Amino acid sequence: MPNTSTTGRFGRLGWLWLTVLVLVIDLTSKVYFDNSLQMYQQIVVIPDLFSWTLAYNTGAAFSFLADSAGWQRWLFALIAVVVSAVLVVWLKRLGRNDTWLAIALALILGGALGNLYDRIVYGHVVDFILVHWQNRWYFPAFNFADSAICVGAVMLALDMFKSKKSGEPAHD
Repeated sequence: MPNTSTTGRFGRLGWLWLTVLVLVIDLTSKVYFDNSLQMYQQIVVIPDLFSWTLAYNTGAAFSFLADSAGWQRWLFALIAVVVSAVLVVWLKRLGRNDTWLAIALALILGGALGNLYDRIVYGHVVDFILVHWQNRWYFPAFNFADSAICVGAVMLALDMFKSKKSGEPAHD
């Protein structure tokens, strides 16, 4: 059942500007680093903590299924298309008081579309952010889209916990 305090027939689709912003920053940064760095080259930004690098990921998060025969490209693309469609419908159904949730969904959508573009056009996702501790521990390389997805997911989880604690009904 749609939220009764909707903002018209377009719901919170006005938040798609944030999706577009995430998409533009993501794609622009990927093109920049893809053209500026050699594969696996590192440029130290903060010693022992943060570097720029260039890596291609044919899998999902943490290179899940990266060594598969190529079918995973289309599986992950299909998942991204379905999730994106669900997020747009969800965003459209939000009410005027659901700003936090609208931001979360717009961030996730922008990140999903950024990585979807890479998968369809290049067959891999361009990653360039490397967080590490000295030369002992390295987090897998990631990109701006991944960051937007994670921030949006944390916001979504916090919204669910807030709704549960305050006794509000769960969002549609």
